[in-house]
Amino acid sequence: MSVHNLKEAAERMDKAVASLAHEFSGVRTGRASGGILEKVMVEYYGVPTPLMQLASVSAPESQMLVVGPYDRSAMAAIEKAIRSADLGLNPSSDGTLVRVPVPPLTEERRRELVKLCKTYAEEARVAVRNIRRDTNDLFKRQEKDHEISQDDLHRLEADVQKATDAHIVEIDEMLKRKEVEIMEV
Repeated sequence: MSVHNLKEAAERMDKAVASLAHEFSGVRTGRASGGILEKVMVEYYGVPTPLMQLASVSAPESQMLVVGPYDRSAMAAIEKAIRSADLGLNPSSDGTLVRVPVPPLTEERRRELVKLCKTYAEEARVAVRNIRRDTNDLFKRQEKDHEISQDDLHRLEADVQKATDAHIVEIDEMLKRKEVEIMEV
């Protein structure tokens, strides 16, 4: 039973790391990336719909995104949604595609984005530590109820700590890579 809880804790920690990776994908870097449009919602026939469901997004150049709507009647709505998404982007349409020039980031904006990434990474670290705490509390209850021995408790707590340390290291490495990516001119 306890090994199952240990495995479950590791899976929850993996999800916290995956969630961080998803947050990072939405943070702009110097290069154009379709990930920055992931959270854009388009008013499509009166229903707010994620842009990614209405169009394909590609980055043919480092400073340009190209959005290819599956339904051309959504072109104006897609343009409007990108413009009003507070991303500092100014899309233009040529009738078949929406071109989105991605302006280079200023030094100040890069620093703000790094700060934002550090906040995301800290939230992920806190999530991992909370999972550790919850799992250790569960093991302590099991030991108190005589479901596991004291030796098992110490071994399981050490295993949870190892998993926690590994996930924190992974989060820190992801943050370093993202910082380099953002600061790269």
